[in-house]
Amino acid sequence: MATNHETLTAPAELPSGALHKVPSARLNKPAGRPDTLSVGVIVWLASELMFFGAVFAAYFWTRSITNDAAAAAGTPSMWATNSAHLDVTFASINTAILVLSSVTCQLAANAAEARRVSGSWFNPLKWGLREGFIVTIILGSIFVSGQVWEYFTLFNEGFTIQTNQYWSLFFLATGFHGLHVLGGVVAMWYVLARSLMTKTHTHEQTVSAHVVSYYWHFVDVIWILLFGVLYFLR
Repeated sequence: MATNHETLTAPAELPSGALHKVPSARLNKPAGRPDTLSVGVIVWLASELMFFGAVFAAYFWTRSITNDAAAAAGTPSMWATNSAHLDVTFASINTAILVLSSVTCQLAANAAEARRVSGSWFNPLKWGLREGFIVTIILGSIFVSGQVWEYFTLFNEGFTIQTNQYWSLFFLATGFHGLHVLGGVVAMWYVLARSLMTKTHTHEQTVSAHVVSYYWHFVDVIWILLFGVLYFLR
């Protein structure tokens, strides 16, 4: 195999000791057309946006109906009484961790574009693809762990998905988002595994790093919207 991590621009040759040639399509950027993987992921993220749009629509519609019913009956709003049990400080710290992970993820994607697979741990600006994704995986895992901790805290207080409409929507929205974060962590492990199994950094691997960053930024933006709606809109 080749001994350096470079995105090759010349036609593929059979490296010494390799079992087969690396196809040119995997080594080089397609001329005159976008990468099919990037286009496919962008289209898929558009469908994910519609999914979360439906979640937000259900949330606001249910909130409007229950608030109107409470006002007509002269009773406190379900949204006001139940949202008071959320730990805003803890959720804010968890949100900051996820936002920071978006920065480290972009550093990894930039490193992949610059053909830098590994770099210095002591200088984030010199991180390679591996360092950036490893830190992002750690931060993403901390976020999910924090969300699980919050769930168990609410369970101990007697709030579950079956308690009422408010908690049903809260657990559905945050639960689906948590699954998306886990999916992003798995995708980054996949990109890392490929970088460790090969000695030649290809254009295909650069594209994989970028589409994972697209997905991760999307997940972060969705959470910022969810955080604002769930924790502050009462």
